[in-house]
Amino acid sequence: MNRRQFVAAMSAAGIAATTGGFAAAGNSVQRRTLGQTGEQVSILGVGGYHLGVPTEQEAIRIVRTALDSGMNFLDNCWDYNGGASEERMGRALRDGYRQKAFLMTKIDGRDGKTATMQLDQSLQRLQTDHLDLLQFHEIIRMNDAERIFAAGGAMEVVVKARTAGKLRYIGFTGHKSPYIHKHMLEIADQHNFKFDTVQMPLNVMDAHYESFEKIVLPILKKKNIGVLGMKSMGDSIILKSGKVTPVECLRYALSLPTSVVITGCDSMAILQQALDLGRNFHPLSEAELVSLLSKTAETAKNGQYELYKTSHQFDGTYQHPEWLG
Repeated sequence: MNRRQFVAAMSAAGIAATTGGFAAAGNSVQRRTLGQTGEQVSILGVGGYHLGVPTEQEAIRIVRTALDSGMNFLDNCWDYNGGASEERMGRALRDGYRQKAFLMTKIDGRDGKTATMQLDQSLQRLQTDHLDLLQFHEIIRMNDAERIFAAGGAMEVVVKARTAGKLRYIGFTGHKSPYIHKHMLEIADQHNFKFDTVQMPLNVMDAHYESFEKIVLPILKKKNIGVLGMKSMGDSIILKSGKVTPVECLRYALSLPTSVVITGCDSMAILQQALDLGRNFHPLSEAELVSLLSKTAETAKNGQYELYKTSHQFDGTYQHPEWLG
């Protein structure tokens, strides 16, 4: 792919769309609008899984420092670290911190009974009476959509929970295939349902292989669905390629039309790196984009640095199918 083709591809994916609309750089992390919701969310979000790595005291410090610095989007999941990630975040949200957060978690349940149990447990662990966003986790099978939207399925429960005030917005996540994401959106259309958010891998390797950026991102832009980017570094596996730095990875994902890029922060030093970028971010230039995509093209072509697509290493519900119900 030559330079002109690279630039055309980036334009088609909508990278140029992120060059405006930021909060001014300063002491607070920049914000963007979360799709059709109108919510203002920080361009970087705190990943919940990595909160299980440090001590509990350090995890609480990470969450509270992020919120105090304007990094208001919090990610979590019912199954992260056996529930410990939600429990730690719940303790961090005491003493008035819940009001500073846009709080998201995910459930694995595909049927109504399992979804109800997981949602109730998540609310209890997070010590809140409502979530700002609930997402269906690991949409990694082509039949996940049909199970969720079936009569008596998880979607019925989640919509009722929204009506009852237990959650405000509904989305889904997945990391396996852009075609599975596309199918989920198509099934939603058949049921006259529009998701508020979709979460997916967006990174310099994805751009070249089974690309969410190329296949799913244009659909989300057209529908004005909030885009949550994840795995900007592929759980650090992308960094092992030696082709890109952590900051380059984050800047690439942030230069796409994302609402939030979720990043794991397992130490105060890593959080500080994210805060610095979130305050001072500016999109990659055309030359920088071309350079990053050029030097990763050959390395990325068979998915060897995107194991979440090419293996079951990151598939929690493959290892624990009972979580699905």
